[in-house]
Amino acid sequence: MPLTLIIGNKNYSSWSMRAALVLELTEEPYTEVRIPLYQQTSRARLLSHSPTGKVPVLLTEEGPVWDSLAIAEYLAETCGDRHLWPRGEYARAVARSLCAEMHSGFAALRSHLPMDLRRRPRPLALPLPATVQEDIGRICALWADCRQRFGADGPFLFGHAGIADAFYAPVAARLRSYAVSLPEPAAAYVETIYRWPAFQRWYQAALQETETIE
Repeated sequence: MPLTLIIGNKNYSSWSMRAALVLELTEEPYTEVRIPLYQQTSRARLLSHSPTGKVPVLLTEEGPVWDSLAIAEYLAETCGDRHLWPRGEYARAVARSLCAEMHSGFAALRSHLPMDLRRRPRPLALPLPATVQEDIGRICALWADCRQRFGADGPFLFGHAGIADAFYAPVAARLRSYAVSLPEPAAAYVETIYRWPAFQRWYQAALQETETIE
């Protein structure tokens, strides 16, 4: 049984994007099933695949794996030769720390700057709250520190594209969609994400969607 990834709207579902980008890194064949969110049939359709009724969920021969971080860890274990986590014990620990912080933090940024890939880049009408500015500052510091310490072999956070980049790609998209002013290192990393072929494939597909979620 080939892998099947259940996702939501590509324009809006940041967690779906994370899982899909990690799966792309494995270069394993898989089937993608897109279920538009917040429609009358969405919940029932999701529950037919996912025990939580949420996306993403990865269907494997042994059963479903849900939650983007669990999916990433599963793929890292089953596709170990792809080095989805960086080489070196400490680098891997830092990469996992970044993903865990992304997974559980930055609530203000998520709330005020929801992912909307089709949005024409422009600032919000009102100034960003201090809590959002704090989240952005923390993210920019994380990116700069990782690229300086671990990114000598390439433009990604740990040199080559990996799980950490998949987890922060939706943040890069948010920062561009809302035309957030960034220091040069962070702006360069956003550009790296937009030049990533796997991200571009997702982005171009998102631009073709027609559903709108308020």
